[in-house]
Amino acid sequence: MKFLQSTVILASLTAMTAPALAQNDVITARREGLKGVARQMEGIKAVVDQRGDPRGSAAAIADMIGFFEGFAARFPTGSGSGDTRALPSIWTDRAGFETANANMVTQLRAFQAVADAGDQAAFPAAFQQTGATCGACHRPYRGPAR
Repeated sequence: MKFLQSTVILASLTAMTAPALAQNDVITARREGLKGVARQMEGIKAVVDQRGDPRGSAAAIADMIGFFEGFAARFPTGSGSGDTRALPSIWTDRAGFETANANMVTQLRAFQAVADAGDQAAFPAAFQQTGATCGACHRPYRGPAR
């Protein structure tokens, strides 16, 4: 009987803590992904500053596109608390958040087209517009640094 009680208690505790662990995992994954995007943008900025060949940035931009294509799914219901800067507006204005995300994917595809073409004249403006598109999502959906 004690074994059965212990098993039931353990199962109950596991059921209660599993969502919290899953929430922390999704928060950690999206934070790490966003840090990776920031590193990629820093690397691309160096190419812009050095007036380098944009074609070398195409793979990094493709990686960012892949990350942002699944970005909205990285914010499931219940993942707004903990070590996150995500604002409640992500969930209360989901349509706006998804539109901002779609805008980012569209801008990254335009940026990639410029990189693929090796267009050094258009590359700095495309980089700047990508940063502005990213920032347009930060203002309504990301809280201040802690």
